[in-house]
Amino acid sequence: MSRLPDFLVKRIPKQNNMRKMRLLLDDSGIHTVCEEARCPNIGECFLKKTCTFMILGSVCTRNCAFCALPAGRQGVKKGTPLPPDPEEPKKIAEAAKKLGLDYVVVTSVTRDDLPDGGAGQFAKVIAQLRMSNAECRIEVLIPDFNGKAEALQTVLYAKPYVLNHNIETVPRLYPKIRPQANYEHSLNILLNAKQSGKVVYTKSGFMVGLGETRDEIIKVLEDLKETGCDIVTIGQYLSPSREHIKPERFVLPEEFEAFRSFGKSLGFLAVFSGPFVRSSYHAAEILNV
Repeated sequence: MSRLPDFLVKRIPKQNNMRKMRLLLDDSGIHTVCEEARCPNIGECFLKKTCTFMILGSVCTRNCAFCALPAGRQGVKKGTPLPPDPEEPKKIAEAAKKLGLDYVVVTSVTRDDLPDGGAGQFAKVIAQLRMSNAECRIEVLIPDFNGKAEALQTVLYAKPYVLNHNIETVPRLYPKIRPQANYEHSLNILLNAKQSGKVVYTKSGFMVGLGETRDEIIKVLEDLKETGCDIVTIGQYLSPSREHIKPERFVLPEEFEAFRSFGKSLGFLAVFSGPFVRSSYHAAEILNV
């Protein structure tokens, strides 16, 4: 599928707004997943002075078929991931304060090379953000830490406001889309986080348009609900480049609305479902539901 339908065409953001935001972030020498993952909402979010900080460098140790990060398919960023930067938590806190953020999202590449998968760095970033602004609400979008329970506990003990872990796709497509991950591991992360009582909300998200069926989507929503998950995001998969896997189809806006309605009927606190929805899109809106 090459030509995008009209409902998937976004206006180019004003470059002046982009430059202002980029200058602020460049002062801190940090990464944002907005740019690294080529998010289609970058202009809208930067205009609102919102972004998702990406910690632990930009070299991922996995090879998911959908990902636009530098270590994704085609154009792998060469080299070995660097050790966690001890100054990174402070840099993130300073950037959040400079931007005047009261809701901060923090994510990372997957770091299977680290014994704790980077969980300790997440905890340090959360602590530093709290020291900088005690009122700040913090959402973490974490990898699966290779299913290590102790790594997840490290993050949970830091008490983020929202624990987000994306299920990404239906289990049948894991070998093709997410070959180094495990569907049950991801469900267990959400279940254990919810049962810990250390986070206010749990959250997950997945892409559509990759060849999944409606029944498979319904089953994923039911599985997520069984973990106690509070918030779900559902968005259209779009190829970050010509070398990436192509979408099987473009899901219509009315189908997204049907997924949202079904999710709400299951009892989720919030279901964000639409062509441009991403896991951190309008993340702070959870404060309004």
